[in-house]
Amino acid sequence: MSEAVSILVVEDSSFNRLVLKKRLAELGYTGITEAVDGVEGLAAIERGAFDIVLLDLEMPRLDGIGVLEALHAARGAAPPVIVISALTEMEKIVRCIELGAEDYLPKSFDPPLLRARLGAVLEKKRLRDLADQRLTALEAELESARAAQLDLVPRDFAAIAPPGLSLHAAMIPARQVGGDLYDAVRLAPGLLLAGVADVSGKGAPAGLTMARTLGLIRAAAVMLSAGGAVPDPAAILARANDDLSRENDSQTFVTVVLAAIDAASGTGRIALAGHEPPFILGNGAARVLTGLSRQPPLGTMEDYPYRSDPLALAPGEALFLFSDGVTEAEDDAEGFFGRDRLADRLEATADAPPRAVVEAVLDAVTAFAGGAPQADDITVLAVRRG
Repeated sequence: MSEAVSILVVEDSSFNRLVLKKRLAELGYTGITEAVDGVEGLAAIERGAFDIVLLDLEMPRLDGIGVLEALHAARGAAPPVIVISALTEMEKIVRCIELGAEDYLPKSFDPPLLRARLGAVLEKKRLRDLADQRLTALEAELESARAAQLDLVPRDFAAIAPPGLSLHAAMIPARQVGGDLYDAVRLAPGLLLAGVADVSGKGAPAGLTMARTLGLIRAAAVMLSAGGAVPDPAAILARANDDLSRENDSQTFVTVVLAAIDAASGTGRIALAGHEPPFILGNGAARVLTGLSRQPPLGTMEDYPYRSDPLALAPGEALFLFSDGVTEAEDDAEGFFGRDRLADRLEATADAPPRAVVEAVLDAVTAFAGGAPQADDITVLAVRRG
């Protein structure tokens, strides 16, 4: 196993290189590459893959600390480093450890100590490499799951929206698999069912609950619209809630806003389950839809009697649904995007097509975040009459 280990020795003293190479050979390490200073050492690291670097501190052109500073600044996958030092250089050794060196080796090159230091560092490298491999495999699986999840939500909005209505939506998970969802279904020639939901939690568990919730809402909508009936969003939520609440040991809940809209008249019903109220857009204004029944999220209470409220869109008006990932998006200073910024952005696009509204909001959130990591899933949906 030692013969397969690739070691880079960066040392300006030819005598020390010879002694160290001999000691390494006695321990079974024969894959040795030599560099006479830090400049050659960095060049060798850039050219090839090494399992470990033995790095002298005092060298011409570029010393050991300079090499470590360069590796630290590059933030690449540098090999582990053991610093070769005299016992009088303890202050410099501490600086090297701060810069990422794994250990230090006295210039006596004592064989038992050399064996112990190399073995410990190589074992840590083996474990890190194994963890990296598993992380890469996990990320690939999560990316595959994310693609499958995004395939669950509709994207052919022109085919879904009945004549008289236009529609667009977008979902951006904070992690590979998210807990938000949107859905839009044409239940009858002129009837559109549209909603946005937010599952508590993040990652794969939330993604699984998201898929389950999507299936429950669709199944309930189809069942309740059998025979041409116009389903009440509250009845759809009640059926989904009963299933989600049953044996919910994980206490996972789902906030939802769900609306059924008749394309010809612009009227319909809307139900909220622990979700933020939507906006109505039109005539250059954006106003919050007020007076809606406030009810608990799905999954919190079985047999809850959900209610819906009347909804009316005048010609040219739009309904804008969103998850709290929009209003709670953070910038570098941990400030929230907030409802006021959202209202201002919506007012600026109050009469634009749904796609332009959705893209304007997403662009505004991205600009506000300024590169700060996305902490929550972001989902938006806009449907306009006429």
